[in-house]
Amino acid sequence: MTCSRRSFITGTSALIMTTGLAGTHIFGSQVLAETKIIDNKRYGMLHDETLCIGCTACTQACREVNQVPEGVTRLKIVRSEPIGTYPNVTYSFTRQSCQHCENPPCVYVCPTGAAFKDEKTGIVDVQNEKCVGCGYCLAACPYQVRFFNPVTQAADKCDFCKSTQLAEGKEPACVVSCPTKALTFGNLDDPQSAISKLLTEKTITRDKAYLGTAPQLYKVPHTKGEIKE
Repeated sequence: MTCSRRSFITGTSALIMTTGLAGTHIFGSQVLAETKIIDNKRYGMLHDETLCIGCTACTQACREVNQVPEGVTRLKIVRSEPIGTYPNVTYSFTRQSCQHCENPPCVYVCPTGAAFKDEKTGIVDVQNEKCVGCGYCLAACPYQVRFFNPVTQAADKCDFCKSTQLAEGKEPACVVSCPTKALTFGNLDDPQSAISKLLTEKTITRDKAYLGTAPQLYKVPHTKGEIKE
């Protein structure tokens, strides 16, 4: 039995409208799996907001390396409201992208298996050929960082450059391009990795960790701003 995008969306549109996808059941304890370490490899990223200057070199590098079409993006750098008063005004910058949750709601709601967690790396990914465009994962993501790619016609998001940079033995494009070294990437299960060491040395925060998603995007909060979840 096959299921085209058109037939699937037609058959499920009513369900989306009547039940909604952002209900509390998505994040209930019976749905979220327990944290699982697989083969001692679990990739994560650290964004040091005290070093980020908001230059957006990372967003441009991501677009070029991963061929992300104009009008959509896998990564955003968001500037805060002004901090301080004229003439001593500064800003803080935070990263918005896939959190690569250990307990990813987007994976649990996907009806076709297109959204999945890579068992070798812990990276949350998408199989384009399986995506039927239902939008379940977009609605379920509490970070609202997924989008429909107008070229592939499938759900898209940051994948830590899994099929580009990582496949070539390199770090993600955003990490390589950052002029202030505000981004650190590596294996969270290796205590000797650069990211593991920084997580023990720095004061860190994670967005919406109270949901039980266990995001693997960590942040060193800007000391002049408010830590927000």
